[in-house]
Amino acid sequence: MNAKVLAFLLLFPVAALAQGFAGLGTSAGDFAQPVPGKALRFPADHGPHPDFRIEWWYLTANMTGPDGTPYGLQWTLFRSALAPRDGAGWDTPQLWMGHAAVTTPDAHHVAERLARGGIGQAGVRADPFLAWIDDWAMEGPDLDSLRLTASGTDFAYDVRLRASGPLVLHGQGGYSVKSAAGQASHYYSQPFFRLSGTLTLPGGAVPVTGTAWLDREWSSQPLAGDQRGWDWFSLSFDDGNKLMGFVLRGATDYTAATWIAADGQATPLADGAFAATPLVRHGVAGRQVPTTWQVSLPARGVDVTVTAMNPDAWMQTSVPYWEGPVTITGSHGGTGYLEMTGYD
Repeated sequence: MNAKVLAFLLLFPVAALAQGFAGLGTSAGDFAQPVPGKALRFPADHGPHPDFRIEWWYLTANMTGPDGTPYGLQWTLFRSALAPRDGAGWDTPQLWMGHAAVTTPDAHHVAERLARGGIGQAGVRADPFLAWIDDWAMEGPDLDSLRLTASGTDFAYDVRLRASGPLVLHGQGGYSVKSAAGQASHYYSQPFFRLSGTLTLPGGAVPVTGTAWLDREWSSQPLAGDQRGWDWFSLSFDDGNKLMGFVLRGATDYTAATWIAADGQATPLADGAFAATPLVRHGVAGRQVPTTWQVSLPARGVDVTVTAMNPDAWMQTSVPYWEGPVTITGSHGGTGYLEMTGYD
């Protein structure tokens, strides 16, 4: 058994027998489940929820260098639980995985870290905020002002983030439904970060500025058993408005979206309001992955083409997927990020 397969089974022990992408459609069992009407509380909910099976702190950024070259950045910390409890030392059932990436028009740099909770190697603290795995960290006095660091064999970054707008709760008050059968997560974002800092690439250091989007989500069964993956879009338009939308692919596709006005006011949109249609597929890692999309939200006059900056932005990690920056043209211009899972 190679190291990648071993890591996959350690982090997602039911995946080989489970339903849905990476086992996320498997029954929640004794794990806690999201509850409609439950008020999210901050800063406490910036921290971990060990009684839920899966959780993530997920940041993506669109940036430019001094010469106008576009770049993308990803920093993600995943928590996966073997049992619905916490614990000290090696007794803890909490497992952690970190992904970091930098995307350029010509290259995609990826690194992964794996850790066991309870021994100081990885974790999250809500106040003051700190999320870390080994020497990678997202930290600050609160979620409005952060420093973000990570490195791989051929890249590194050290950037500062400052929020210029409010947190956004998706779905109904942060209760985000994922299927017609009622699978759900607790889900909120901070989509209003301004970013500045430095990328270190094989050609040297590059100062960058841009915008970033942080997603926070936790659940115990976020997918229905027949849902094989998702296509997730975070789009920032030139007029200051934003759109989060996803398609969960199954026997019948399920969609949801949030329209985020420039002032931060959020409007949830139910299944069917948001549509994303593949236009162009690209061969990467032995798969045909859609890297150009037609995205529409008729209620807001959105009809745009979303195009990958680098179609080869494949995350060759323990659980592989596609993640990279995109450009937006059509009824609205702008930039954003696209994540696609479950393409075999």
